[in-house]
Amino acid sequence: MLFVSAAMWAAVAIRHGHTQITFGPVEIFCGAFTVFASAIIFLRLGLYRAVIRFMGQQAIWAVITAVSYSTLVLAASVFLTQAAVPRAMPFIYWGVALLLVGGSRLTVRAWYQARLRAKSRNVIIYGAGESGRQLVTALHHGEQYRVVAFVDDDPLLQHSVINGLQVARPEDVKRLINEHNITQVLLAIPSASADRRREIINSLVGLPVHVRTVPRINELVSGRASVNQIQDVDLDDLLGRDPVPPHPELIDRCITDKVVMVTGAGGSIGSELCRQILTSGPRELLLLDNSEFALYQIERELRELKRVTGSSVDVIALLGTVQNQARLETIYRTFGVQTVYHAAAYKHVPMVEYNVAEGVANNVFGTWYAAEAARKARVETFVLISTDKAVRPTNVMGASKRFAEMVLQSLAERESGTRFCMVRFGNVLGSSGSVVPLFREQIAKGGPVTVTHPEVSRYFMSIQEAAQLVLQAGAMGTGGDVFVLDMGEPVKIVDLAKRMIRLSGYEMRMDQHAQDHIQIEFIGLRPGEKLREELLLGSNVTGTGHPMIMRAEEEGLSYKQMNRYLLELIEYCDTMDCAGITSVLTAAVSGFSRHETRHDHVWCKQGRAGRVTLAKPKVPAAAAVSNVQELFPDKL
Repeated sequence: MLFVSAAMWAAVAIRHGHTQITFGPVEIFCGAFTVFASAIIFLRLGLYRAVIRFMGQQAIWAVITAVSYSTLVLAASVFLTQAAVPRAMPFIYWGVALLLVGGSRLTVRAWYQARLRAKSRNVIIYGAGESGRQLVTALHHGEQYRVVAFVDDDPLLQHSVINGLQVARPEDVKRLINEHNITQVLLAIPSASADRRREIINSLVGLPVHVRTVPRINELVSGRASVNQIQDVDLDDLLGRDPVPPHPELIDRCITDKVVMVTGAGGSIGSELCRQILTSGPRELLLLDNSEFALYQIERELRELKRVTGSSVDVIALLGTVQNQARLETIYRTFGVQTVYHAAAYKHVPMVEYNVAEGVANNVFGTWYAAEAARKARVETFVLISTDKAVRPTNVMGASKRFAEMVLQSLAERESGTRFCMVRFGNVLGSSGSVVPLFREQIAKGGPVTVTHPEVSRYFMSIQEAAQLVLQAGAMGTGGDVFVLDMGEPVKIVDLAKRMIRLSGYEMRMDQHAQDHIQIEFIGLRPGEKLREELLLGSNVTGTGHPMIMRAEEEGLSYKQMNRYLLELIEYCDTMDCAGITSVLTAAVSGFSRHETRHDHVWCKQGRAGRVTLAKPKVPAAAAVSNVQELFPDKL
């Protein structure tokens, strides 16, 4: 209230032209009453609650309104008490009070924002549409970014001023970077097509700025993200493509109003399958994973997605391993599961190379137990998520996945009420264990970025598109089908690394002492790794009703062969005989060349003498034998 008192004194002094002023009791009463009433007015209008550094247009109008009401109180008290003050005094008071009350707040805000500008990064927002305007408003009150200008392709917006910022042309970006020391370009174009986003990002690659983006339009609409959640550019913006619109009838066939279960629900592919299944209206969605933390994370995310979308789907989280057939069968029967997407697997090539027995047990027998339990519980559809590493594999992981495919092909030959099929595809961008998060981490640390070989290449697809195609392919199977997704052209990993480095505002290091450069280091192929992956064993491929899904005609194993190989694998896995395991895989899997077992940690530690003394059971475990007998009753 000091400003109110000072404003009244200043108003009288200005009117009289001097400061030697004497007030009588009536004038003192008018002043005291005005101060008291103004305090109540300011309190009711929220002036004392407003955070000065975040003052906006609404707060400024509140100050004007409060000072105006205070002036009316002063004028009324002067009039009613016939105080001996000049008649112009209330008008002068309004201006002085507004200057003191409002000006002091604006001065503090300007001082605070000047401090922020000194510490903040200068950025450009690419996109002056609704998302760009929301973003600049959100960033205005933060400490991290200072927006210098908008950039937009629309000629109608160029050279205009939005939110106090000039809208520049795309050709002006380089000039703005040099003039304003821009460190980041923030993309606010969530509704742009993949092709257009790729064009814009490619135009920014090579400039000394870190390119980041707001979430995509589908994430904004679904409520999974907000416009101010700035994130790194997705690599599928560079490598991906506009996904083919899904065929609703295919997705509805296996999901809508059905009880659906996803194994490995906490993994990269499994979790994305769960997100998309939830939006397709199943009756119940069962999540199975042996990782408590991963299961907790995906269950929490799906419950939040349910809240945002208003879904009434029951989401049920189940801890368990796919190597426990009895539990799987109990789950299938108890919940009346109709569709299973089997995504549980060990997929990291070097990790399986170092843990051969466990990798085969999980990938081969986990698939077998899950599928056999599904057959016995009369599950309608069972879809195996496979990999391009299953084609002419050079590693145990790939060989185990191809063997798992052949197990399903053998099961499909039996007369059964369950449709078994498998969907094979390459790498998904950003999945756990892939190169993308590894490269991001290495770039954040300043490098070096490690690439195994200059010529190594891989097929890539966005995780959202891969999951969508899996759901559709699963509905097309008739039994034993091997579906292959169209992955486009393979991408050289070194090119991927270069693009990620440039998008982060760096260049590749030519001089080890250069600043703002990151080095690419070639470390050699890891155990079992190939230079190039394949998607097909042969050329016998037919189309389907979907342009991105093909059907491969590939030979499996006879009942007799599968029976013999499974029995041998059970024995070798029980005794952790890695040489025996790889010998079975070599005999069973086409294209799997003779494989060294020197990488398995336990196998190496035991040594030859230790391995010889291991006792091998004469008869495999009872549960496993029972499964083989039920799978191939006429061969035992």
